[in-house]
Amino acid sequence: MDAWEEGLPRRPRFSAQPRLCWRLSPFLLTCAAHFLLWIPQDRPSWVSALVKCLPALCLAAALQGRGRGRRYRALLQGALLCSAVGDACLIWPDAFLHGMAAFAVAHLLYLWAFGLSPLRPGLLLPIALVSVPYSGMLLLHVPTRMAPALAAYSLVLASVMWRGLARGGSVRWGVLLFTFSDMVLAWDTFAQPLPHARLVVMTTYYAAQLLITLSGFQSPRLKTN
Repeated sequence: MDAWEEGLPRRPRFSAQPRLCWRLSPFLLTCAAHFLLWIPQDRPSWVSALVKCLPALCLAAALQGRGRGRRYRALLQGALLCSAVGDACLIWPDAFLHGMAAFAVAHLLYLWAFGLSPLRPGLLLPIALVSVPYSGMLLLHVPTRMAPALAAYSLVLASVMWRGLARGGSVRWGVLLFTFSDMVLAWDTFAQPLPHARLVVMTTYYAAQLLITLSGFQSPRLKTN
């Protein structure tokens, strides 16, 4: 009898790991190309935008497939596609708000994917103790016309961190790195230039997207009575 039919978790097959590495190899190659070529550091262009957003597109493609958890993977794919749009927009300084809007939609899709179970409201206090002072200090340096949008984005990001921490697994570390990446980017953009900010932002961002994507390959948890 199949292990799932007996109500027991199936043991992972040894062949699954090489298959996963093969699926993720385009992401790793495009990340390497981004950091080796470092095209986004040059004058903004469609080539630099493509180099920057290719890793997110590769992760979305890696999630394509059949099996359990198709709805969850579809939401992750939507978030990754919106993230790729945001990556491209942020190449041009004048399109910053458009990029932020694209990432806000991506976070809303992540929020939908992570769900509300388990609720774990106790996580809200430590998240608020970090995000509220940081957002308050950041808004002092933000142009007035952009302040409402940034405040709304900060609220969405904090919500995603809550649900990601509650979900656990690789998602927990993914949302932490994503939040850290956004915090460094915002501070470097509006408050004070930070040393090696671009390297820190992109390294933690790509790692965050990878960790969240890995949750789409994990076997669903079995419900027990």
